[in-house]
Amino acid sequence: MKPKKNSLSDLGGIMYSTNPEFEYVEEVDDTVTSPNNQQDLRVMLDKKNRGGKAVTLITGYRGRTEDLEILGKMLKTKCGVGGSVKDGEIMIQGDVRDKVMGILQKDGYKVKKAGG
Repeated sequence: MKPKKNSLSDLGGIMYSTNPEFEYVEEVDDTVTSPNNQQDLRVMLDKKNRGGKAVTLITGYRGRTEDLEILGKMLKTKCGVGGSVKDGEIMIQGDVRDKVMGILQKDGYKVKKAGG
């Protein structure tokens, strides 16, 4: 079996510099998650580029990615369906807009239906 070749992404984005004054500065994620009552979330149904399958999409979340993933996991569990969290959006499989809106409103989020 051949060993896997390393790529630049395996190095964590660190590159070698010949500049003697170069200092590597690590990026720190200091985003603060807003309280639930200050979040303005949009719930919509999306069928584009999904082979005709419907997906409930939750957008507008402001805060840390870890908190968004926790919210996505909670919604998937309470709805009893699958889904994922990508690019600041929560995708829940199926048309469960009303159920998602009820759950989010109980948790104190400001929620609006968007789209058709």
